[in-house]
Amino acid sequence: MSNTPLRLDRTQNVPIYRQLYQRLREAMTDGRLPPGKRVPSVRSLASELNLSRGTVELAYQLLVSEGYFLPRGPAGTIVSPHLPDASGPAATSETATGQEPQPGLAPPLPFQLGLPALDAFPDKLWTRLAHRRLRAQTSAELNYPPPTGHPALKRALVSYLGVSRGIACQPEQIFITDSYRDTLGLICRALLKPGDSGWFEEPGYVMARERLLHDGMHLTPVGVDAEGLNVEEGDSRAAQARFAVVTPTHQSPTGVTMTLARRQALLGWASREDAWVIEDDYDSEYRYHGHPVPALKSLDHDGRVLYAGTFSKVLFPAIKLAYLVVPLSQVAIFQRAMRRLGHGCPTLTQAVVADFIDEGHFARHLKRMRALYKERRENLRQALEHRLGDRIHIDLQAGGMHLLARLPDGADDVAIANRAASAGLGGHALSEWSLTPTRQSGLLLSFTNVTDAAQADALAARLAALMV
Repeated sequence: MSNTPLRLDRTQNVPIYRQLYQRLREAMTDGRLPPGKRVPSVRSLASELNLSRGTVELAYQLLVSEGYFLPRGPAGTIVSPHLPDASGPAATSETATGQEPQPGLAPPLPFQLGLPALDAFPDKLWTRLAHRRLRAQTSAELNYPPPTGHPALKRALVSYLGVSRGIACQPEQIFITDSYRDTLGLICRALLKPGDSGWFEEPGYVMARERLLHDGMHLTPVGVDAEGLNVEEGDSRAAQARFAVVTPTHQSPTGVTMTLARRQALLGWASREDAWVIEDDYDSEYRYHGHPVPALKSLDHDGRVLYAGTFSKVLFPAIKLAYLVVPLSQVAIFQRAMRRLGHGCPTLTQAVVADFIDEGHFARHLKRMRALYKERRENLRQALEHRLGDRIHIDLQAGGMHLLARLPDGADDVAIANRAASAGLGGHALSEWSLTPTRQSGLLLSFTNVTDAAQADALAARLAALMV
C-alpha cells in the first residue's frame, strides 16, 4: 500500500487498530481507496506497517461490520462498491479481479436475488468449449439463427428434462427464448389476448406480474399457503380464467412446494375450463432436503401445461437463454408466433450450452452448486439468527436460492429494504410481491454470492444496524 501512506502514531492514547481503521476510512473518503479496490491481505499489511496481524485483523473486522470492506473469500477483500457514506458516484476502480470495470457494469449487490454463484462458475471450461465451437463454426452458422432455437440445444434439453424433471417431450415442442419474461410474452402472443384473465400467486414473482400486466392480462390474486397455490380459492374467485401462473417446485417467493393433491386439482381445473397452466420451474435444480420433486408438466396428460425454464439462474444471467416446452397440439401455433417475432437467440451461445449439457458438465456443475448453496444458506441463516435474534423468523424450505426472513406482521419491510438499498445491500421486501395490501412482512435475501461465514456475519450485522 505504498501509494496510500497510513501514518500511525504510537504516542497517542488512541489504540493502533483504531488509528488504522480511521486512516483507511480517510483513504476511502479522499479516493485513494476507491470503491471495488482490492485491499492488502491482513498478513501483507501487517508486515508493511510492522504491526501484529491481530491489530490489522481488528481494524479490518470493524470496517467489514460497518460495510466499508466486503470480504470475497479466496478473491480477497475489497472496498465496498456501495459505500454507506459515499459522497458521489463511484469513480473508475479496480474490481476484485484487478480489472477495470466497463461503463454500466457493476458487481452484484449482497443479497441480490436471482443470481447464481458467479464466483463458482467454471469460466475456463466455458471458454474452452466456446473456443472449440468458434474454431469449428461453419458459414451456415453465421446465418440468422433458427427462430425456434438451435436443434442441438433442443435435443440436449429433451434428454436433460426427461431425466431430471420427468418430462417426456420432442425437440419440436421446445422453443428457445432470451428470458422468462420473453417466454411470457411469447405465450401471450400465441395463446392469449389482451383482457384475458388469469390466476396469479399471492405473493408472486414481481417480474412475471409486471410482464403480464404490460401485455394486457387481467390478474386475479390467488393465495398461497403451506401446500402451495390454493386452487379452491382460485376456482371460487375466477373459475373461468384463461390461465394460471405457478411456481410449484419452489413457490416464488415463499419457497413452499405444491402438494400432489393441489397439483392434481390445478390440472383438473385446467382440463375442465380449457385453461393453460404456465409452470415457472426457475430453480428446481436446487433442493437440499428430501427427494427431487417432478415437474408439474410430468403429470400433464391433457396437454394443458406450458413449462418454462431458464439458464440465467443455473449458469449466469448474461447468457440470456431460456426455454419453453409446449404441448404437441400447440407446436404449430407457437412456430407461427416465433416466426412473426423475428430471428432467435445467438447460435454460438446455444451451441456451447448444448455441449455443456451433452458432455456432462451441466450435471456436474449443478451437483457442485447444490453442495455450495447448502453451505452458504446455512452460513447466512446462522448469521441472521445470531445478529437479529427474535426480530426475524427464517422460513427454511427444502430448496431455492434465497431465504425468507419474516418480520412481525405490520413491520415496514419496504422501509427496511429501502434503507438496505441505500446502504448498498440487495434483497426485496416481501409485501411488494403481493397484488393486494397484506400484513405479511419480510425480507427476501439471496445467499448464493455470500461466500463464507465471515461475510455472512458482516452482512447480517449491517442489516441488523438498519433495523434498529
